[in-house]
Amino acid sequence: QVQLVESGGGLVQPGGSLRLSCAASRSIFSIYGMGWYRQAPGKQRELVALLTSSGNYTDSVKGRFTISGDSAKNTLHLQMNNLKPEDTAVYYCNAHFRGVNFWGKGTQVTVSS
Repeated sequence: QVQLVESGGGLVQPGGSLRLSCAASRSIFSIYGMGWYRQAPGKQRELVALLTSSGNYTDSVKGRFTISGDSAKNTLHLQMNNLKPEDTAVYYCNAHFRGVNFWGKGTQVTVSS
């Protein structure tokens, strides 16, 4: 079992930055796969970034978003720079552990002037 709690969302102007955090109930490096997904209104949930040695990103966020893990705090981060209105969505933390997908409740990110 893995509990995930996201934080760090909010309202930001285009071009601004936010840092999302996901606190996990166990060591993030004991989990097979951790990443961030997002879901915009009326759209399907999509993968944003996976935590790998160099990071794995969807094309629309490459060069702007950075995924990282803090093993001491069991926390996953997503640094988001140069945000655009199309980044507006609920962002979810995901962990794949022992064949089961676990999700946090999500954090809202709104990019608007």
